[in-house]
Amino acid sequence: MKPDSALPLLVFALAGCVAVLAAKPVIAKTAQDRPNIVFIMSDDHAQAAVSAYGEAIGQLAPTPNIDRIAKNGALFENSYVTNSLCGPSRATMLTGQFSHLHGFAKNGQRFDNSVWNWPRALGAAGYQTALFGKWHLNRSPEGAGIQTWKVLDDQGKYYNPDIITPSGRSVVEGYATDIVTEQSLDWLENRRDPTKPFAILIHHKAPHRNFMPAIRHIQRYLGTEFPVPTNYFDHYEGRPAAAAQEMNIYRDMYEGHDLKMTKGVGASEVRFNPWPDDFARMTPAQRKAYFGALQASNDAMNAAAMSEREMALWKYRRYLSEYLGTVAAVDESVGRVLDWLETSGLADNTIVVYTSDQGFYLGEHGWFDKRFMYEQSLRTPLLVQYPRHIAPGTRVKVPVQNVDLAPTFLDYAGLPPRGTIQGRSLRAVAGGPPPADWREDIYYHYYEYPGFHAVRAHYGVKSGRYKLIRFYGDINQWEFYDLASDPQEMRNRIADPAAHAQIAALKRKLAALRRQYGDSDGPPVSDAISSPAAIEYGRSQADAAARMHHLR
Repeated sequence: MKPDSALPLLVFALAGCVAVLAAKPVIAKTAQDRPNIVFIMSDDHAQAAVSAYGEAIGQLAPTPNIDRIAKNGALFENSYVTNSLCGPSRATMLTGQFSHLHGFAKNGQRFDNSVWNWPRALGAAGYQTALFGKWHLNRSPEGAGIQTWKVLDDQGKYYNPDIITPSGRSVVEGYATDIVTEQSLDWLENRRDPTKPFAILIHHKAPHRNFMPAIRHIQRYLGTEFPVPTNYFDHYEGRPAAAAQEMNIYRDMYEGHDLKMTKGVGASEVRFNPWPDDFARMTPAQRKAYFGALQASNDAMNAAAMSEREMALWKYRRYLSEYLGTVAAVDESVGRVLDWLETSGLADNTIVVYTSDQGFYLGEHGWFDKRFMYEQSLRTPLLVQYPRHIAPGTRVKVPVQNVDLAPTFLDYAGLPPRGTIQGRSLRAVAGGPPPADWREDIYYHYYEYPGFHAVRAHYGVKSGRYKLIRFYGDINQWEFYDLASDPQEMRNRIADPAAHAQIAALKRKLAALRRQYGDSDGPPVSDAISSPAAIEYGRSQADAAARMHHLR
């Protein structure tokens, strides 16, 4: 919204008299004039699974309500994370800092709730603040300055989850996405002070592993012939870190826990399931309905004499069916929140943000999960509406990162910028042409090794069509990609003489970004990958990480 313009004082001397025409006095903004904020975040939502982004999977499994935000406001085409892992990403969004500064670099660490965060700052400035759903930084947001909260325990369960409040923990019967939505709408409708602006964080578990749709959506995509990624059967030539991971759909997914595969025709007992509580906590009626909806599909699978390749493809389609079924309930939730804002008359003065804590692999490279700096986990959906500032149908092409959300909320709330924040307000790019000094390059750093899925620590830079990644630890390796000619990141051209000049330029940019953001973790850009110092550093990092309790 443009600031009111005051008419200049006009002084006319007429017949010896002076007439002064003054502008109407400017009235200071009241608390009600400050925008409300609705920050909706899902967990592990791939950009490709938001239909507004136009990819094939999103067209087969549309998200019409999330798309409403793009229609009403802005879709960010190049939105990236700084560390593709749940806890670190959430800490980055709260603080506006990279992992090495806010101190939560790996799952299993504990976030310091007392550090500065944007909800606390808004609360101190007169906003009402509330959080419902996933916190996933430590047990609860107690001490983080959020005034009202009800959070899922750790990762949260899809069915009958444990909910932690300031009064303690209790099991709430129902489906997690629906529970979070109901709690959020109840607060908005009945429990906030309508004379004050509000900032509400609605943070869903879905579509995080183990991908359990609401019963009403279990069969929604069952049997859908989703297109198989061209690199689903990737052999990882020239990419030793990619070859060493343990996040392959057809080799590493748990057949019982993740894919809900049964042991035989007519059987109800699932195959390997190391985390039985996800099913055990369901009521008998819920279990009967859930697995009953899958019985025919499981029986057909068990009766078929599939080849190894055919089974790999079956697992891919079962995975997408379950994953996208969980997205369907999130999309319904977004629709209910948008409907409430419109019905209540608050939509025009409310910023609505939809994003995820990172992207996710939907079969690319044969994978599920995230972590790598490859595009599918590096990119995350980001859609923002604010009718008073953002024109409908805006497409933002410049690169943005999740480190930019904290300064954005401060900016729109009228609070001063904070020197410790490393991102920039998105207001500068959502409301018009980007400023000339907007970033061209993004910096990324992933730390958690050894850890779940065995992805090696690495950092890197993406600059337009080019990407340079440095893996370190027991695998020391540079990777370079030209995304214009190799969008699937299949050909590591680090040894290609024709790319040496571009690689050298990217190394200079990478070193500059590490200086800019104050990151000295990991071996320096200038260290040879075979140097004793680099190898020893990687070993020490791996040893330190091995002493942590890694969460799934």
